[in-house]
Amino acid sequence: MTDVLMLGGTGWLSGRIAERWADAGASVTCLARGGREAPYGTTLVAADRAEADAYDEVARRPWDEIVDVSSNPDHVAAAVAALGEHTRHWTYISTVSVYAADDVPGADETAELLTPAGPDEDEDYGRAKVRAEASVRSGLGFRAAIVRPGLIVGPGDPTDRFGYWVGRFALAGADDVLVPETADRGAQVIDVDDLAEFAQAVGHERWTGVVNAVGDPVALDRLFADAHEMAGHTGSLVAAADDWLAQHEVAYWMGPRSLPLWLPAGMPGFWTRSNSAYRLLGGRLRPLGETLARTLADERTRGLERERRAGLTRADERALLAELQRHG
Repeated sequence: MTDVLMLGGTGWLSGRIAERWADAGASVTCLARGGREAPYGTTLVAADRAEADAYDEVARRPWDEIVDVSSNPDHVAAAVAALGEHTRHWTYISTVSVYAADDVPGADETAELLTPAGPDEDEDYGRAKVRAEASVRSGLGFRAAIVRPGLIVGPGDPTDRFGYWVGRFALAGADDVLVPETADRGAQVIDVDDLAEFAQAVGHERWTGVVNAVGDPVALDRLFADAHEMAGHTGSLVAAADDWLAQHEVAYWMGPRSLPLWLPAGMPGFWTRSNSAYRLLGGRLRPLGETLARTLADERTRGLERERRAGLTRADERALLAELQRHG
């Protein structure tokens, strides 16, 4: 039986990967703080990765596979130091945000990475992942796989980015929905369960190297149209210009008072990264419509009018639509 250690396992993606390994017949141990239950069929070891003794219990035995999704580079480095010699293979889930340039369409895994943050600079998400990757490479060498997903989407998404659109169209019904301008804008998404399946397969085959786990590029107008149709929305999509949205304090990409997935102009590389290696390795990419349907069902279950981590409240959206109509 394959012995798998999931560093995490109680979160959204890490839980899906742990479940996939358990479904494949592996013996799965999840190391997490214990605030949430581990997936059915796995064993939870409660530990705080910020503590010096976090890995003491799991370092007493060998592992066939260790999986880490952490964005904290200090936690990753400590795990590699404590457990690197105790595993046959290591899979680290990184991100395409490690790349330095977003203006080069079709870039692959050889593209230049961000430079590490200086001593007086804040370490953003991408640079933190760069530093974490470096620890994995230096400590594991040719026993490690580094998987760089794009935007992870699907049921249970805690960021509320992708689900905002199909959920908003469903909530609006016959009323209008505010959207950004879509010319030369797009997205590149991967369903959380496709990513979990791929991470398990990488570990099972003990593949090593770096791979972008990203979907096929999709134009933002097509994504909106598909979400609009899936939700049965009969109102209009009302587009606002970038400058107008910025003047009205609507944010890009994510977070409160944002239009999720909307990016500044001039970033075609962000949503057109090469997924050739992912496909060659057998990575699955389910149809966008299937992911939208799964996401809509989840949005309805969680509540279309719930407080969200990303997007506009419906009240704010109505106020912006009224302002746009008044002043064009």
